[in-house]
Amino acid sequence: MPYSAALIRRVRAHLRGDGIIAYATESCYGLGCDPRNARAVRRLLKLKGRPQSKGLILIADRYSRLQRYVLPPTAEQSQQLDQTWPGAHTWLMPASHHTPHWLRGRHESIAVRVTAHPDAAELCRALGTALVSTSANRAGLKPLRTYSACAKAFGRSVLVLPGKVGARKTPSTIHRLLTGRIIRP
Repeated sequence: MPYSAALIRRVRAHLRGDGIIAYATESCYGLGCDPRNARAVRRLLKLKGRPQSKGLILIADRYSRLQRYVLPPTAEQSQQLDQTWPGAHTWLMPASHHTPHWLRGRHESIAVRVTAHPDAAELCRALGTALVSTSANRAGLKPLRTYSACAKAFGRSVLVLPGKVGARKTPSTIHRLLTGRIIRP
């Protein structure tokens, strides 16, 4: 669903003000914010009840929006990425020295994904940035799958965007790029 210019302006202003958004992704609604905004990330983690040490996932509509956060992949690793992106496949990649600790937690890597979900990809494209993406739920509860469920659960603390969740029933697969090990099937 294309987002109107007015909604994108509203989202942009909300994110500049340390705001959190909820938006449709491949398997559920996601909670997100500007990954460069430490205050927004802390608010998101508190709202979700997620420890910072776990780290977060970043999504984008294209790899170039993620490059500042990761070390350059080898040619062979680039082929692996190209085979799974865009798609519901998240890669743990070595973090660049530009990657803030509030995104990577206790890890030396960062989880990144080029999303194939049309709404999430359009959102990143329209905003011109990658977004933090974690499932829209409080820790220990099931991820939310609808606009109305997010609005009810988070109220005014989150700007919920209209959208339809993809058909995928499980979260994205997570692979470690350096070893090929599957972290989450």
